[in-house]
Amino acid sequence: MLDKQQLTKQILAWWDEGHESLPWRETPDPYVIWVSEIMLQQTQIATVIPYFQRWMVRFPTVQDLAGATLDEVLKMWEGLGYYSRARNLHAAAKIVTEEYGSRLPQTVPELQALPGIGRYTAGAIASIAFEQSVPVLDGNVIRVLSRLVDLADDVSKGATKTALWQLAGSLVPQQRPGDYNQALMELGQQICPPTIPKCAACPLTTLCRAREQGTIEKRPVRPPRKRTPHYDVVAGVIWQEKKPLATAQFLITKRPLDGLLGGLWEFPGGKQEPGESLAQALRREIREELALEIIIGEKVAVVKHAYTHFRITLHAFHARANGAQPQHIGVADHAWVSLADLDKYAFAAADRQIIAALITELVS
Repeated sequence: MLDKQQLTKQILAWWDEGHESLPWRETPDPYVIWVSEIMLQQTQIATVIPYFQRWMVRFPTVQDLAGATLDEVLKMWEGLGYYSRARNLHAAAKIVTEEYGSRLPQTVPELQALPGIGRYTAGAIASIAFEQSVPVLDGNVIRVLSRLVDLADDVSKGATKTALWQLAGSLVPQQRPGDYNQALMELGQQICPPTIPKCAACPLTTLCRAREQGTIEKRPVRPPRKRTPHYDVVAGVIWQEKKPLATAQFLITKRPLDGLLGGLWEFPGGKQEPGESLAQALRREIREELALEIIIGEKVAVVKHAYTHFRITLHAFHARANGAQPQHIGVADHAWVSLADLDKYAFAAADRQIIAALITELVS
């Protein structure tokens, strides 16, 4: 059994010796801590920092965020990925403003009731912003705790996760719980990573059961990774008039809010079905989404992109429509735009590469 008192003493001493300086650690403002925790979900710190800094200039308070349009919020989030985080943050800001007097609630149950805040995020906000003695359990903490107790059970299983939450809860101190939780997470990031842990620099070496047993690199236990599926996807740059390229207008569409990349703009298209050529797939997708018939021209770009659970190769083509007005069958909205207009719209990473190809074509 871990010595809670010794664990707390040693990890807080390590934290006090010099933890990483990060912009969201410069203030106790709960809104700032909340935004940072949402941005840091499944995203590296170095990637988050410039987005966080721009966000705080544009939306310095929860009222500013609540008063913005979703399109403005998604544009500020553009490129950070996992866009449901931005949609949920915006929705939660409206609730906090309207129902809580613009003050973020302090307890884990109340925080978890807000869109986009799960058990981990609620614990992080409650402990860091409000000094609540509650645990956190992210990938870093799972790894540190699994090694400290030499846990041989599969951490992806529900029963093991429950046991880890109970263990984390039994260890979090009454005093300085926010510093303690941040220290555990930073220890996992900097000293106890998945491979090549820096045991010689670890403040918890004397408490680590896995190091004692020689099982550090076997912990935590996870199932073998499944093969990531791949899909071919098509998209059309559908022009009203293609020349001159700098001022000609083409069609972009808005994705439905309830799906992948919801609320973002894109070049319309979709997944190639078995037995279809790329051209057949694009014609079918445009017909199903917009009730348009198109003439397909030259290829614009081929873009390879990886999402969390699958990979795509996106084939983008120039195209012309038949003159009919687009119908919103499988899209939330549409717009006819020129290249100069695109800064007003938020696009996902793959579509931004199509835009880059169009700009290259313009200047070549």
